[in-house]
Amino acid sequence: MSRVDRRQFGAGLAALGAAALAAPALAAKPAKIVVIGGGPGGATVAVHLKRNDPSLDVTLIERQEWYTSCFFSNHYIGGFRSYSSITHNYRGLEKLGIHVVHRTAEEIDTAKRFVRLDGGRRFAYDRLVVAPGIDFKSGAIEGYDTHASEVMPHAWKGGWQSRILRRKLKAMPDGGVVVIAPPRNPYRCPPGPYERACVIAHYLKIAKPKSKLIILDPKMAFSKQPVFEEAFAKYYKDIIELNLTNDIDDMSLARVNAKTGELTTKSGTTVKAAVANIIPDQRAGNIAALAGLVEGDWCPVHLENFKSKKADNVYVVGDATIAAEMPKSAFSSNNQAKAVATDILADLAGNRERPPARYRNTCWSMLAPGDSVKIGANYAPGEQNGKHVLVPSESFVSKPGEPASVRKEDYEQSIAWYATLTTEIFAK
Repeated sequence: MSRVDRRQFGAGLAALGAAALAAPALAAKPAKIVVIGGGPGGATVAVHLKRNDPSLDVTLIERQEWYTSCFFSNHYIGGFRSYSSITHNYRGLEKLGIHVVHRTAEEIDTAKRFVRLDGGRRFAYDRLVVAPGIDFKSGAIEGYDTHASEVMPHAWKGGWQSRILRRKLKAMPDGGVVVIAPPRNPYRCPPGPYERACVIAHYLKIAKPKSKLIILDPKMAFSKQPVFEEAFAKYYKDIIELNLTNDIDDMSLARVNAKTGELTTKSGTTVKAAVANIIPDQRAGNIAALAGLVEGDWCPVHLENFKSKKADNVYVVGDATIAAEMPKSAFSSNNQAKAVATDILADLAGNRERPPARYRNTCWSMLAPGDSVKIGANYAPGEQNGKHVLVPSESFVSKPGEPASVRKEDYEQSIAWYATLTTEIFAK
């Protein structure tokens, strides 16, 4: 592991030390742990539980046999990585002794403590971890239904949607217009739509120089805005057109026409897209809502350990949670998952004392080849404006005008992080 990786992952690994100490005190009868969702949150919990106490009965329920990461999918869409390089299997988890079940969880009974899968099979649990990721709000954009999502892909869940968007970009004639419509806050990977704009614009610049890219944004501001706007002007001045919502113009989409490619904003602007990337507003994954774990669109949790506030013996981790200022990202999910594993092991061992909750997030974005920027912070539970929240500290964000050497180092960090993270998640 590189020096950079040790620094980034240190906080989470330190927390797991306490879990390792707790593990030997577990009762002889193995506890049953069920984890729903095999992404950076759920799979990480399963792996760290099993590694710290091999006697645990750990079941991971994940519909897909192959996991294609949403994080780093922009690199694939822009032509910088292969599809196979962001696709992973669960063989490493199975080798650890984790029972991996490729089915869909359709019901959670938190009173009787069982999960029912499609097909009717039930799994009882002593502790349940729900890591369902995100789903999309329906009905907010007229005309954007299941069929339209295949014509105008969101590509905001890893997998076939990313392939659709990549194929449409390659098939688009030179001179075509690409439109990206980001969602309202909060949503998975706040800087993601703007990194996507950069990598697609880079592809257009090389392969389809007569084309342009239009961003129709329902927000007035967005993550890492100064460095993205610098990149738009520096690399993609005649390609990217950024339209933010202001007091006069509302750039959120009112309706779409999948047949004609026309997109109309609430303020009346109509754009005809050859390729439309529509990223709808988001909410917690469906199973969380069905189980009554949500409050509004997302899942409230105790910030000290990510236990659900809506059900006993249930944890919720990752993008589906209300984690205050901590962004919805793969790094956040993985970091939260380690804290959840620590808490479960200590809880099962009867240890009342827990290490103080500490979390971390870092998010990198590619602006151009060898030019990446980052944002991040440490987080700890605390009081702010009379509310119990995750308080950020040691925050950092890339600044405009940084030397090329700094940006190159950030790019190399991001590549190392992806390799390290996916090795950890999938027990490679």
